[in-house]
Amino acid sequence: MCANITKTMKYPIIFLGIAALLTACQPKHKQIMISDTTIQASIAAITTAHPEADVALVTRGVEQVATLWQENDGSEADFQDLVSRSYAGTCEEKQMLYNRLAYIIEQCNQSADMLNNTLQEPTTLVGKDEPTSVDWIISGYSPMAHFAEDMFANKIAHICVLNFPHYTLEEKNTLGKEWTRQEWAYARLGDVFSSRVPGSVVANYSQALSEAENYIAGYNIMMHCLRNEQGEQLWSEPMALLSHWNLRDELKSNYAVGDRAPHDTSVVGDPAEAKGRERQEMIYQVMLRIIRQEIPAVVVNNEEYVWYPETNRLEAKGDKARGEREPDTRYQQIINIFRAGQQIDAYRADAPTHVLRTFNEDLEIPMEEIEALFTQLISSDEVKQVAQIIRERLGRELRPYDIWYDGFKSRSSISEDVLTAETQKRYPNAKAFEKDMPRMLMDLGFASDKANAIASHIVVEAARGSGHARPCVGREQPARLRTRVGNKGMDYKGYNIAVHEFGHNVEEVISLYDMDYYTLAGIPNTGFTEASAFLFQERDLEILNYELGIKNDANEDNSKLLIQNSTFDMIWGMYEIMGVSLVDMRMWQWLYANPNATAADLREAVLAIAADVWNAYYYPILGEKDSPLLGIYSHMVGYALYLPAYPIGNLVQYQLEEHLAKCATPEEWAKEYTRIYQQGCLTPNAWMRGAVGKPMSVEPILKAVREQL
Repeated sequence: MCANITKTMKYPIIFLGIAALLTACQPKHKQIMISDTTIQASIAAITTAHPEADVALVTRGVEQVATLWQENDGSEADFQDLVSRSYAGTCEEKQMLYNRLAYIIEQCNQSADMLNNTLQEPTTLVGKDEPTSVDWIISGYSPMAHFAEDMFANKIAHICVLNFPHYTLEEKNTLGKEWTRQEWAYARLGDVFSSRVPGSVVANYSQALSEAENYIAGYNIMMHCLRNEQGEQLWSEPMALLSHWNLRDELKSNYAVGDRAPHDTSVVGDPAEAKGRERQEMIYQVMLRIIRQEIPAVVVNNEEYVWYPETNRLEAKGDKARGEREPDTRYQQIINIFRAGQQIDAYRADAPTHVLRTFNEDLEIPMEEIEALFTQLISSDEVKQVAQIIRERLGRELRPYDIWYDGFKSRSSISEDVLTAETQKRYPNAKAFEKDMPRMLMDLGFASDKANAIASHIVVEAARGSGHARPCVGREQPARLRTRVGNKGMDYKGYNIAVHEFGHNVEEVISLYDMDYYTLAGIPNTGFTEASAFLFQERDLEILNYELGIKNDANEDNSKLLIQNSTFDMIWGMYEIMGVSLVDMRMWQWLYANPNATAADLREAVLAIAADVWNAYYYPILGEKDSPLLGIYSHMVGYALYLPAYPIGNLVQYQLEEHLAKCATPEEWAKEYTRIYQQGCLTPNAWMRGAVGKPMSVEPILKAVREQL
């Protein structure tokens, strides 16, 4: 049956997320106004030539092309001629046109991705040539920046819009309940060219993002150069930690001693535990210096100075040294992205801010709904009760950095040194991890042929900055897994990140190679790929357990304890990241309320916003009024309102975990996971209905916590 969209790839992987945002822009310069007479004449011409055509669908397509028509596209006669002769009037013609357009988009995507990846290798990967000033510049180049502009110039975009018009989020959520897979694919193709933006604006925005990413990719703190006020060196071995990711993970790792035996009084006063606490306090001070931009500029990525974070003193080769604080570079990067985004705003009368576009188009969940979900959880009694459990386990009042308490995880009972020794032995380099991926997937329940097929489309590389996953955007390019690999091999932190990114890559491969329509490739929004990454990351020890002898006991009491700890760990992680996300969201709202702000203005605003959120939801539990700790995340600097995707991913993950727990065997788990991610990029509402039969909600995790309490 021919698809009837009127009963009716989120942007197909195209443009790697950036251009997906930017192609949906209204031109600010004057357009030729196609008269209603010409529009009606064009509709009549099409329906006369194709009497079986759906009039409502024809009308939608013609009117949308008229809205996008610009002076340089031609006259009204040119408009009528183009739409009259370009309409695919039969089901067969429309399917053929879809196939061809999807093929063109896929080829352009993967060709641009290959070029982009090659040009960025010096700035993103270790083992390549050291990046030069030219490399830092070219890393911001976007091969797809002019793609939409070119497609409008050659009329491909007009033909696409005419035959595959755009539907609003509300229409997708309402009409989409009855759509077939083909109808969804056609609707997602309609998202690609929903309006227009000059390629120069796209390129400028891409450059600003790249410069911010490069800034945070090189922001390392040399921990062995830090001293407490007694002059003691808390990290004896050379250790460079990237802010904020590695600083946070190092802080987490120092809970291990105190949490191995929470009810064992013998650990009280343990020197190792005391050292762990002191390390955590020092990391907390480092984070505060970064957020406030009080950190001496010379200590970033530099081993020449000894730094006392508590008092901010410096020494150079044993002598006193002076160092100017880092200028407001952190906040200038955000300002630069905001300014580049303002150029986009003028092209979007319907969504004139990055905030609206992020929530209504990228995430496809209105901001008000997301904020309501987040505040419901972080203000809940359940969070307060879990905090009391943590307080009892630690045997002390909570500190602000306990927002990253890691004692509920099964790995918290194992020394990180033991885990690092194992991961370094197994994975001396990135290729060793890549070679082991089929085995990992088979341990999780994937059939050998499926495991090998998925792994064959993933390349593992050693990252210069933080770990990340780069998706496959076409079926001739691999997905790329990047994580840090030290000289001695992959430490446990790098392994844990690698497993997280592996979860991204597995989703990316399945939701492309198992997809029936290219424009349905992917997921509803980035939160849903984060959910997959979290599913894998939670199983990092399960994947590693062959030679460690840490398989969980099968007895009932231990099983109940594992479920309880997992539930508490999940809500505590949500509590943390939801507050961070609220700060990010409110920062962007502040930017639009203060469009002429300087970097110094923004710094003060972020400190105030972070303190306000802290005082409302965290100070009563974690103490220290006005702490700006929630402003530490590097995502705020380089990823332009990406943070809300993480707690969305947490909520989706929990509901998936609940659903997947019904699987009796690992094989059933793998099959159900695959089925869920084969849905592709439906809207979040439609995807969740298909995955677990329920909408996204905080109630399942709150209910589970109540039961465990």
